[in-house]
Amino acid sequence: MTRMRYGRPAFAALVVLALAGIYFAAGSGHPVAAARQAARRAVESSHAVVSNAVRVCPAVGSAAPTAASVAIAAVPATTSAGSAVVTRLTPGGSPTPGAVVATDTGPGVLQISAVRPADPLSSAQQAGQPGSSPAVSTSAGRGGVQVEAKGAMAQGLEVEQTSPGGLVTAECGAPGTSFWFVGPGQASAATIELYLANTGSQAADAQLSVLTDVTKGPPLLGNVDNGITVPPHSIVVQSLGQLLQSSKVIALNVTTSVGQVTAAVRESGPANDDGIWLPPTGAPAGHLVIPGMPGGGGTPALYIAVPGTAAAQVKVTAVTAKGSYQPTGGTGIDLLGGSAVSIPLPSLSGVAGAISISSSVPVAATLLVSGGPAGSPGAMAVSSGPITQQGVAADNPAKSAGKTELVLSAPQHAATARITTATATVSAVGQQGQTVQIAAGSSVVVPVGPPAGANVTEFSVIVTPLTGGPVYAGRIITAGGTVQSVLAVPSALTSIQLPGVTDSLSAILG
Repeated sequence: MTRMRYGRPAFAALVVLALAGIYFAAGSGHPVAAARQAARRAVESSHAVVSNAVRVCPAVGSAAPTAASVAIAAVPATTSAGSAVVTRLTPGGSPTPGAVVATDTGPGVLQISAVRPADPLSSAQQAGQPGSSPAVSTSAGRGGVQVEAKGAMAQGLEVEQTSPGGLVTAECGAPGTSFWFVGPGQASAATIELYLANTGSQAADAQLSVLTDVTKGPPLLGNVDNGITVPPHSIVVQSLGQLLQSSKVIALNVTTSVGQVTAAVRESGPANDDGIWLPPTGAPAGHLVIPGMPGGGGTPALYIAVPGTAAAQVKVTAVTAKGSYQPTGGTGIDLLGGSAVSIPLPSLSGVAGAISISSSVPVAATLLVSGGPAGSPGAMAVSSGPITQQGVAADNPAKSAGKTELVLSAPQHAATARITTATATVSAVGQQGQTVQIAAGSSVVVPVGPPAGANVTEFSVIVTPLTGGPVYAGRIITAGGTVQSVLAVPSALTSIQLPGVTDSLSAILG
C-alpha cells in the first residue's frame, strides 16, 4: 500500500486554505451564511403550540365523602378543533384507559361533568399491596379519572375537581416525577391519605420521603428498593395516619424512579368528614411566593420544611395593599436542616396579599389560614410561580353558591393584568375584560363574578398579565361566610418556547 505523505510546510498551507474557505463561506454577506443565521434566529425564538395535555382528578368518581365532579376550561390561542376525554382509572391497573365518562369539545367555555361513583372494590383490591411499610396501608383506589386533552382543548387547559355542593376542592394535577406537600400533621388531621395515579401504559415505581417535627430527618418509606408500585391507568391510596402519629407539621416528597405519577394528599379529622385536599407546593427554593392570603380573621401560620442538612436563615415579607414589609415574627428565623416547623404570624390577621419568603438554603412552605371544609385543619395557600401567558381558574362560585375573590400581587415591579370570565355558554374569547393596576411591591384584591347578564352560579376566570410584573395570583373561595379554599391561579400555557438549536459549525464559528 502506498501512503501519501506531506511535509510540514505543505500541510500547514492546506490547513490555512481550508480555514480561509470556511471563513469565507461563513461571512456575513454570503447567502449561505445569511440563510443559516436567519434559520438559527427562527429556531431560537420559535414556539411549539401545546397539542396534548393530561390531568388527573383523584376524587372524581369516588364515593362519599370524597365524591366529586370534574370541571374543565380551556382558553386556546387558536380556533382549531379539540377534545378533552374523561376516562376512569381502573383499580388494579389496565393496559389501556378505562371507560369514557365525558367528552368536552368546547374550548373557551366551562364544562362540568358529574361522574357516578365507581363500583365498590373487591376484597382482594382492598387487601392492599404487600411490603410498602408496616405503618402504611397501601391499597387500590376507588374512583379517580384522567383527562386527556388534544388540539385546542389542550391549550390554556385547567381541570379541577368540585365537591357535591359545587365548590372547587383541588386542581387536578399533571403527571410528574416529584411532588411536595407541606402542612398540618396527624395531631390536627387524624386521617392523612396519599393518592398516587398513573396514566401511563406501564407500571410506575414511586417513593415517599417524610419530614416531620417529630423525626430528626427524612425517613424513606418502602421495602428494599423503597418501591410503591402504581399499575398503569390506575390509582393507589396510602393511609399515613399511623406513620405520622403525633406530628404537628409534615412535609411529604413523592418521587419516581420508573415512570410518572400524579400525587394528591387528603387530610381530615374524622374519616367521614369532607376534609381538605392539600395542594402541592412549589419545589424547595431559596425564594418562594405564596399568593392569595385572605383578609379574614384568624392568625395565619407559616409551615416551613428544610429538607437539606444545612441550617436556613429565613425572612418573610408581606406584600399587601399598603406595600411590602416584614411582619412581626417574620425576621431572624433560624431553622435547623432536616426540620419542619410552624410559625404563627398574628400581625397578619385580617391582612390580604401575598407572602414572599427568602431563605439561605432551599425550603418548602405553605400558609394555613382559618376556615376550610368540615373536618379540615383550615384552608391552605401554597407557593407557586408567577403567571406566564395566562392563568385559568376553571370553576368559581357566584351568587347563592358562594363568593370568589382574586388577590393579584406584584412583589417586584408594577404591573397591569386583564381579568376576563366565561360560563358554560359565554366564551372567554374576544371579551374586553377588566384591567387591573398593581403597584410595585403591593397586592390588589378584586371581587370577580360571571360576565354581565349571565345568570349562573359558576364561572371561569382568566388572568392575563399585560405589562410589568411578574404577577402572582391566588383566588379565595368563600361560602357561608367561611373561607373554604385558597388556590393559586396556575399558568395555562397555549405554547411552549423551544430551546435554541444550532449546528456544530455555527457553534464553532460563534
